[in-house]
Amino acid sequence: MKHHALHMYDYHVWANQRILKHLKELPQEIYSQEIKSGSSVSNMLLHIYQTDTLWLSVMNGDSFEEIMVVVNRLSEETKAKVIEEMETKFLDISQRYKEFFDCQKDLDITVSCEHPHFGRLETKLSQLVQHVVNHGTYHRGNITTILRELGHPSVSMDYIVYLYEMDKK
Repeated sequence: MKHHALHMYDYHVWANQRILKHLKELPQEIYSQEIKSGSSVSNMLLHIYQTDTLWLSVMNGDSFEEIMVVVNRLSEETKAKVIEEMETKFLDISQRYKEFFDCQKDLDITVSCEHPHFGRLETKLSQLVQHVVNHGTYHRGNITTILRELGHPSVSMDYIVYLYEMDKK
């Protein structure tokens, strides 16, 4: 039986793909247009992608210093990407997560995270997956707000819509 965390991660991938597909249907200038708060769709997508990559590094047991090198590299690599390039990046990171999950015997194992300000955290791997999903959901909501502020509709990315869609397959 598939672990709940894997179902949730599948939802995360589905929601990312759904918003990316929708964004490609909108005028291209919407992607990088900033709203009053200084945020943009491109900034939100970059943040989701970078954070997904960061947490995969944590799950792999990388040190805080190693992770910061990755985050800094990603900031440079992704800051001027167009939507199609980001779509490729999201497909790549979801494949890397899938490969990681395929190697795990137990998603409820305890993992340790070290952070210079927050200290040490002992938590389940499945809880980190849930964090990745929640983080993505939050920022996809930010994208919806940005789109509406710019006068464009968003697309439903609710978990229940995902469940209905998966039920039809």
